[in-house]
Amino acid sequence: MRDVSPLQSPSFGSVADVTERLAAAGYLASTAVATTVFLADRLGKPLLVEGPAGVGKTELAKAVAESTKAELVRLQCYEGIDEARALYEWNHAKQLLRITASQGAESWDRTRDDVFSEEFLLPRPLLTAIRRPDPTVLLVDEIDKADVEVEGLLLEVLSDYQVTVPEMGTITATRKPFVVLTSNSTRELSEALKRRCLFLHLDFPDADLERRIVASRVPELTDALTDALVRTVRVLRGLELRKAPSVAETIDWGRTLLALGMDTLDDDAVRTTLGVVLKHQSDQIKAAAELRLN
Repeated sequence: MRDVSPLQSPSFGSVADVTERLAAAGYLASTAVATTVFLADRLGKPLLVEGPAGVGKTELAKAVAESTKAELVRLQCYEGIDEARALYEWNHAKQLLRITASQGAESWDRTRDDVFSEEFLLPRPLLTAIRRPDPTVLLVDEIDKADVEVEGLLLEVLSDYQVTVPEMGTITATRKPFVVLTSNSTRELSEALKRRCLFLHLDFPDADLERRIVASRVPELTDALTDALVRTVRVLRGLELRKAPSVAETIDWGRTLLALGMDTLDDDAVRTTLGVVLKHQSDQIKAAAELRLN
């Protein structure tokens, strides 16, 4: 495999630099997270971040982009996404207008060369990230929701950081993007894709880290209320729920309590605001029973 890594300086100077700059962007990273981000940057490797929904996988990519002053290009995967939505497609309506307007005025060869030119190309996230000359973070979000064909497309793009448009030729990156792929583990990803990536598993933070996260995002909360909030959320995550509360929902809960002027997380406060963190009726019923809410 040829080395397509362009000559560019690493974005981070050390693991400590990653920790400090992510924190400045609002993301409190553990040593393991900071180390993996540092290595992905230094080695020029894509970073595959796996874990349950709501643990901060997408937020990590956003924080890397903010901390490096890079543009975030996001490919949101879903069932049925295809090459046209991920890579590029042609503006068929505009091409048809051009062909119609040129009838009888010029040869078909000239018209064909014209309609398959830059003017009619619609770049999607993968091609956009490859072509950008400036610092870029490419976020391929929830890759496990895409079909295996999209995985194959990613393998081609991430192997050489280039895209072949048959009508125009090969477009090669002048600057490699920092690539983050996220997965909620709804299906197993191919070994070929994993081999090209550094791997990071994210789980819900421990109580101390979550307290620090909430305190940084909702500094108006008292220490006692922050502690009560984190303790309650951890109890909820211990239940067999359809959807465990995410860190973002813990933060939203804190902001909700502030907005309502509540300074304690008593039974009434939990009962009236539980919908902020639990979005399924069955989960709320189970939580009410566990927390003994009347």
